[in-house]
Amino acid sequence: MSNSRVSGPRKGIYFLPSLFTTIGLFFGFYAIIQATLGHYPQASVGILIAMIMDGFDGRVARWTNTTSDFGKEYDSLVDVISFGVAPGMLIYFWSLQYLGKAGWLISFAFTAATALRLARFNVITSKENRYFFGLACPPAAAFVAFWVWNFHDAGFAGSELVGFSALIAFLMSMLMVSRIKYRSFKDLDPKNRVIQAM
Repeated sequence: MSNSRVSGPRKGIYFLPSLFTTIGLFFGFYAIIQATLGHYPQASVGILIAMIMDGFDGRVARWTNTTSDFGKEYDSLVDVISFGVAPGMLIYFWSLQYLGKAGWLISFAFTAATALRLARFNVITSKENRYFFGLACPPAAAFVAFWVWNFHDAGFAGSELVGFSALIAFLMSMLMVSRIKYRSFKDLDPKNRVIQAM
């Protein structure tokens, strides 16, 4: 019998979580391009697909026991682009640009808050894995995407809602860097639930 068998997950399985992360990066970049072209619904869809990919990569890594520092850092870098830069530019080009310098500063504040939220998440080690501090950046980005998509499709011009758009971007920024506790749902184990149900 050959002793060449390697214990633990195969290299292909390690590649799988990063593949989902890279797909999320693609759609984040796609959203940025669409926002600059004025294609706001398409940009919103890109952000939402990136959010779905972000949900897959972490879960796949945990289910296959392939979590790593590389995957963690790569995921955070991608999240800054997909959930910081992309929604920040989306709401800027649709609405906040009409505020002039204040508009792009608010847009930048959203992006900076996303980066700060991710950096804090990476350095804080919590004994209680069920909760984290500050609103996660994917739902904050999704809220911005739905805000723009909904009112754009309803026939509103961004200039008409510039005050509300600024308030939304500011509120999401503050929630991300706040100390409010949110449920992470990382303690949910579908495999255990299936076993218990059988």
